[in-house]
Amino acid sequence: MALSDLLYPDNPKRRQELIHLHQELLDCMSMNFQATNELAGVLNTHLGCTISHIKMRESSTVKENCDIIIQAMSEIQRQVQKIDSDMKEKLEPVLYQKLYDIKEPELEKIAIAHRVFSIILGEATSTAGMVAIKLIGSNLITLTVSKLVSLLAQIGASVLGGISITILGLGIEMILHAILGAVERNQLLAAVRSYEEHLAEFKEASEKYQRAIHEVTSSVRHQIQ
Repeated sequence: MALSDLLYPDNPKRRQELIHLHQELLDCMSMNFQATNELAGVLNTHLGCTISHIKMRESSTVKENCDIIIQAMSEIQRQVQKIDSDMKEKLEPVLYQKLYDIKEPELEKIAIAHRVFSIILGEATSTAGMVAIKLIGSNLITLTVSKLVSLLAQIGASVLGGISITILGLGIEMILHAILGAVERNQLLAAVRSYEEHLAEFKEASEKYQRAIHEVTSSVRHQIQ
């Protein structure tokens, strides 16, 4: 038994907890990568965007992977803002306002948006209008993406940011060494708390983000069928 375990008998439990929390963080990030790629695919296919797909880099740190997904989300934000700008430019003010009027039927909004994209793209898919309305008319961009980008930036800037994402295939002692680095073993509790604080909020925001994207992609699949 290590001397630190004799002095701090809760360390073995905290070690396991730390490893579990790190796995949860990586699982959550992986799902966000997948969801972001799904949304990028929809935008590229139906709205003429050219957003690159992203992939977690196993040889990189948590921060570096946070930066990858932040960049992709920021590009999605820019594209959605452009969609809104195109609508505003091509439509009469009265029609543009209808897109944001909660009293207007969604089918009417979709028809308006589809006409705009038919002009912009020359030929728009049958789902283009629906995708545009789902994006500019929901809180996907204003709330879920902005919140998640903020949290990813916080995680990247925290002590967690410098940890490699490839450590899970290693032995327990090597995992702990990779996570803690120069941190003394008697600071395991502080490390666990740091994970817990970031992870709880990150998981909640991620779930909202993934649900919002699922709503768009499932609507697309339903209309295609």
